Amino acid sequence: MKFNKVAVLGGAGTMGSGIVQTVAQAGIEVLLFETNLEIAEKGKAKLDKVLGKLVEKGKLTADAKQSILDRIILCDNYEAMADVDLVIEAVFENMDLKKKIFKTLDETLKPEAILASNTSALSVTEIASATKRPEQVIGLHFFNPVPVMKLVELVMGLSTSEETYRASVDFCQQIGKESIQAKDTPGFLVNYLQIPLLNGAVAAYEAGLASAEDIDKACVLGMNHPIGPLALLDLIGLDTALDVFNVMYEGTGDQRFWPRTLHKRLVQAGHYGRKTGKGFYTYE
Repeated sequence: MKFNKVAVLGGAGTMGSGIVQTVAQAGIEVLLFETNLEIAEKGKAKLDKVLGKLVEKGKLTADAKQSILDRIILCDNYEAMADVDLVIEAVFENMDLKKKIFKTLDETLKPEAILASNTSALSVTEIASATKRPEQVIGLHFFNPVPVMKLVELVMGLSTSEETYRASVDFCQQIGKESIQAKDTPGFLVNYLQIPLLNGAVAAYEAGLASAEDIDKACVLGMNHPIGPLALLDLIGLDTALDVFNVMYEGTGDQRFWPRTLHKRLVQAGHYGRKTGKGFYTYE
């Protein structure tokens, strides 16, 4: 299946903007949806700067940049998305909000449209229960930074059809991504594997076993990871990561997912990582 028009809800956010950029760079028209048009405009302006840096580095021509921007359409109402082939929801991790969004999408979008969530931990089955087309609801879990990371987790809700799965595989290929299939369990597959390491790094730092720099260096040089766990948490956003940790701990009762006190205190202080200028590291 070929996708011609896609919408991204929360398209100005960290994950949403990366998804918008990736879809537009793949030659697909994409609606950047925010309930506030001013926020959507700021999101597109940010993408303009991101693409401008690629032009400066010689990775993109000025004409290609403009073509990408031209494919990004700002949107602040559900009716404008009525004819899209796929919508990807990328708002923050709140089940009530997501169910409200999916109910409205189900009532607004054309019958054959696929409804996807970029949730990193919440149940796709429960999200789908808010619609009358649960067989067409799937998790499309991207990774940050989206334009760079090659993987997308395709999360199968209890009712997700094989047809929806196959179409989602086609979409991933169309935008240059690889996909894996994951069951609808807390955290799916990648977070199930990754969070114990991230949490362990926070615990090691909290216990004073090593500096943040040395903990990250141990994983980069000793385990061949592209980025250290504490730097990765800062990149993801400590607030976002804490939400995921909590969902996984509550869903499994597994102590490996129990968030550390230091992590909670940083979030309480408003130190979310890169987006606020301070987390485990301080940023300009």
